Amino acid sequence: MTTLSELKQKLSDARAEIARVIIGQEAAVDLALITILANSHALIEGVPGIAKTLLIRTIGKVIDCPAGRIQFTPDLMPSDITGTNVFNLQHNTFNLVKGPVFTGLLLADEINRAPAKTQSALLQCMQERQVTIDSETYSLPHYFTVFATQNPIEYEGTYPLPEAQKDRFLLKINMGYPDEQSERELARRTLSGETPEKALASDDLRTVIEADKLPELRQAFQAVTVSDDLVDYILKLVRGTRRHSAILVGAGPRSTQALLLSARINAAMEDRDFVTPDDIKKLALPVLEHRLILRPEFEIEGTTVYEVINQIFEAVAIPR
Repeated sequence: MTTLSELKQKLSDARAEIARVIIGQEAAVDLALITILANSHALIEGVPGIAKTLLIRTIGKVIDCPAGRIQFTPDLMPSDITGTNVFNLQHNTFNLVKGPVFTGLLLADEINRAPAKTQSALLQCMQERQVTIDSETYSLPHYFTVFATQNPIEYEGTYPLPEAQKDRFLLKINMGYPDEQSERELARRTLSGETPEKALASDDLRTVIEADKLPELRQAFQAVTVSDDLVDYILKLVRGTRRHSAILVGAGPRSTQALLLSARINAAMEDRDFVTPDDIKKLALPVLEHRLILRPEFEIEGTTVYEVINQIFEAVAIPR
């Protein structure tokens, strides 16, 4: 059985391999690994050109997991995602042509550009890790994970995700521009021909975690304890989102589960067998941000979800 120390070492090695390709996105890398260990899914938001696709492809190689990508467009149909049965004239039978969901890590690029009917084709895949095609149900790998991206600056002609689907994403990963030092390193590598894409394609990038071993690794953080005081702390934070005057729709019970699970994995990643308030504070914004809907009058005034979550934190006493 994998211990917490072994899990931390595995994740440390995985981070080191990913850093050979991805420059200056350490927080995003950690959140992506937390998502995979939690056996869940994540939203990624960021402007074009900050290595969202490269991140998922790199993680796929480091954990020996097939990675696929779907570019969502307004004319994309559900069968373009799930697959369809095609009639074979030679054999007089229908053959299944599998869609891109039959993979391990799926990057749903600009998911809000497709209409709701197509977006909903992912719901069964995300919740049950199954896909139904012409009344036949097919299983997806136990490590199937959706990373859905959204462009934060272009909303014209988009279809916002329904709340029920957003709630199925464990957390939201905000990927910003790299800092100056990281961007300088990227420029240096580009001039020397050692681009991130070349590093990903090289045989030097090694597999650190085997996808089939993920269930065993997930057992390790079960040893991380959460005190009753911290459980109450999380409950007060989540329930506080339902009473805040600026919030129209607060976080549901699934967010309580997500915050508990994420905090435990973060503690395990830092080689601790107990959760601290800092774990909760670190994961609260990624877990809660996409689940909250502000009242229109507060949005007009420029209030942000980040500010509201900070206000809720200030109103809840930190357990000693």
